[in-house]
Amino acid sequence: MTGSFGVAAPYMTHMRPQDILLPTADGLCCKPGNFHIDPVRPVERAVITHGHSDHARAGHGAVLATQETLDMMRLRYGENFAGSTQAIRYGEEIRLGDVRVRFHPAGHVLGSAQIAVTCKDTCIVASGDYKDAPDPTCTPFELVPCDVFITEATFGLPVFRHGDAADEVRKLLASVALFPERAHLVGAYSLGKAQRVIALLRQAGYEAPIYLHGAMEKITEYYQSRRINLGELRPVMGVKKAALAGTITLAPPSATSDLWTRRFPDPVTAFASGWMRVRARARQRGIELPLVISDHADWDGLTATIAATGAGEIWVTHGQEDALVHWCKSQGLRAQPLDLVGYGDEEESETPLQDEAEA
Repeated sequence: MTGSFGVAAPYMTHMRPQDILLPTADGLCCKPGNFHIDPVRPVERAVITHGHSDHARAGHGAVLATQETLDMMRLRYGENFAGSTQAIRYGEEIRLGDVRVRFHPAGHVLGSAQIAVTCKDTCIVASGDYKDAPDPTCTPFELVPCDVFITEATFGLPVFRHGDAADEVRKLLASVALFPERAHLVGAYSLGKAQRVIALLRQAGYEAPIYLHGAMEKITEYYQSRRINLGELRPVMGVKKAALAGTITLAPPSATSDLWTRRFPDPVTAFASGWMRVRARARQRGIELPLVISDHADWDGLTATIAATGAGEIWVTHGQEDALVHWCKSQGLRAQPLDLVGYGDEEESETPLQDEAEA
């Protein structure tokens, strides 16, 4: 990366939060720093929280992100996904225009970050997507004290309490033991969720090979290159149907409901998602084994994190905004929804890569 980022300018004084960060049609804009956070359309300078496709898009002039997020964007979009790139480490601070920017672990997926933007004596933290639950495949969430906290609200309703992901994995292993003649097909998002499920299976003592849909392979290999031990993994392409009895295969969620599943012997269809807390949603998708495993904070995680930041003002985005805004106000906090558009549920929207759909 060149000098596209890091242009210094004199400090501005008496900054209101909305003078530092403001929602626009392109995404969250930092005018005094001349950049956008997770922009939904190509911009001159983009600061990216993590590699999921609803946050990390191609076509920006310059991109600042962790090395893992930049690598993930290269895997998905090719070498020329941006005009220039710059990697930043957790805890490293750089000056962009009138603001200081520091990245902190978000605990969402490998390389995910919260972005602390400080101008004079006001600090705003844009959380991106985050979770406070343990995850062996990424750096744990770090609490960042701030004046304004921008929180996601994907699971911002009291009904969403995810529980222990290890218990859900034990449910999967119990089903494998109960139905040795059947294949278990687990729908999981290919960046973050799939690798976490594999790591949890290994922690639970499952040592057999785990099979992967073709769309999972490149990203999972990248995780392994970052010294994340996932045990023996095999491509499912070319494996005979009878040989898949008693096995576990991970695939993008969309693949678990199409003709691709016919290659498995009497498959048990599972789906690893926080949405599986809603049983009607599992039935609607034809999920036989719902696994409540989420890479987002649940209601308790959201409210505990908001309280712990010490922020007096909360901006809520990406999901169930109204309930969380109401809770914040009940706690005496200033709160408002940001109503940013263009961010969806990546687990719902992912489809297999075209050239790997038959993997």
